[in-house]
Amino acid sequence: MAEGIPLDDEDRIPWLCTLHDILRREDLSRQDAILACSALKKMYRRVLVSGASAIESHKPEQPGENAALQILFVHLDGPIDIIAGRLEKRRGHFMPLELLKSQFDTLEPPSAPENFITVSLEKSLPEIVLEIESAIFQGEAFLE
Repeated sequence: MAEGIPLDDEDRIPWLCTLHDILRREDLSRQDAILACSALKKMYRRVLVSGASAIESHKPEQPGENAALQILFVHLDGPIDIIAGRLEKRRGHFMPLELLKSQFDTLEPPSAPENFITVSLEKSLPEIVLEIESAIFQGEAFLE
């Protein structure tokens, strides 16, 4: 991406499997974790939830030792011009502004039955954080 070339599925899947393994380790250690990444496609989110088995089966793992992780996805949604403006202000970030359109072209917004919330980027940063925190704490009440 730093070279202005968008990543494809072949580039992303091993990385997403590694992220799943990290999340699995944290879950087994009973640790909460927050992961920030652009899981743009439904398949990418399935890999984060279920690991490599999601690639072969295209469905979450069955309950058991390798049960699917309980993940709340936060879809930060906003117009391309707002996101472009924020990208332009970043210094030293690996993703150039020129790749933003390819990100939007790849995006498959989350939908049911995925576990997600959508938060508008048109809100202030404190409002965004509060909305995410609220969803996390509401979700924890259901998990206990």
